[in-house]
Amino acid sequence: MLAQDRIQLEGMVFHGFHGVNPAERETGQPFVVDLDVHTDLRPAGLSDDLQDTVSYSALYSLVKQVLEGPPRDLLESVAENIARRVLDEYDVDAVRVRVKKPEAPIKGAILAGAAVEIFRERV
Repeated sequence: MLAQDRIQLEGMVFHGFHGVNPAERETGQPFVVDLDVHTDLRPAGLSDDLQDTVSYSALYSLVKQVLEGPPRDLLESVAENIARRVLDEYDVDAVRVRVKKPEAPIKGAILAGAAVEIFRERV
């Protein structure tokens, strides 16, 4: 059963080199990531012990490693990599990842950015 409790990290900003355009790989650009991790927070709420939850700092570091790591062509791939690692490295039920490229280079477009959002559950 999917835990209704969530740990949320919102608006994490990183400089990365992801994209299919050569300029994106050369100069990079900002990326904004939101992360929701579904897990039972009751044990931590009762114990007040960090060992009974997932560390916000550890989640932030994981996302930072992916965003500032090897370039990927697609936002979909960046999001999938984050989700897979969270599920592989932590005892959580599910994860929602939203990756936004505020400066998406879409010729002639005026927009606040392009984003993908995925939801993955432990199977």
